[in-house]
Amino acid sequence: MPQQHLNFAGRRLGICSLLLFAAALLHAAPTRAQEMVVTLDPVRTEIHYTLGALAHTVHGTFKLKNGAVQFDPVTGKVSGSIVVDATSGSSGNDGRDSNMHRNVLESQKYPEIVFTPQQVKGTVNQQGASQIEVSGVFRLHGQDHQMTLPVALQLTGPEATASTQFSIPYQQWGLKNPSTFILRIKDTVDLEIHAVAHVSPAK
Repeated sequence: MPQQHLNFAGRRLGICSLLLFAAALLHAAPTRAQEMVVTLDPVRTEIHYTLGALAHTVHGTFKLKNGAVQFDPVTGKVSGSIVVDATSGSSGNDGRDSNMHRNVLESQKYPEIVFTPQQVKGTVNQQGASQIEVSGVFRLHGQDHQMTLPVALQLTGPEATASTQFSIPYQQWGLKNPSTFILRIKDTVDLEIHAVAHVSPAK
């Protein structure tokens, strides 16, 4: 075959390859940008709190009641809610826990603590690690508060793990400080959450 025909064939093959590659990208783009549903596993999700006091620090846990959110990776918009069972709060001390539920959380009156995410800032990688910020409304003791949480996210196939740490100024938010004349307790509580979730395409 003459050299000019070979050159023309090569250019034609190269153009065809580029067109096929572009078509593949266009076909794959909706998959990568597809909205996803993240459903938290209450059994495998851990919620720990730390409350500092003079010469003493209280450690305790809460249980996740349920959690499911829908996320649009293009706009960063999020809908859904994450619900914590306020009545499950436990520090391992019956007297202290009774005081917490009766006088601080009033958990019989306000049995749920709810975070309603609204917006994700940062890139969520389809697999592997991502560092994002999630803004939304944190409802505690019947009152709503805007919050932005730093979240370390790890996606492995259809499973996701997420971790966050943040502080809640509970006294500033209107909850009673359980300090006594003898025991002085901080007016903020630190929370650490490690969540495990299942990820699926939105229908």
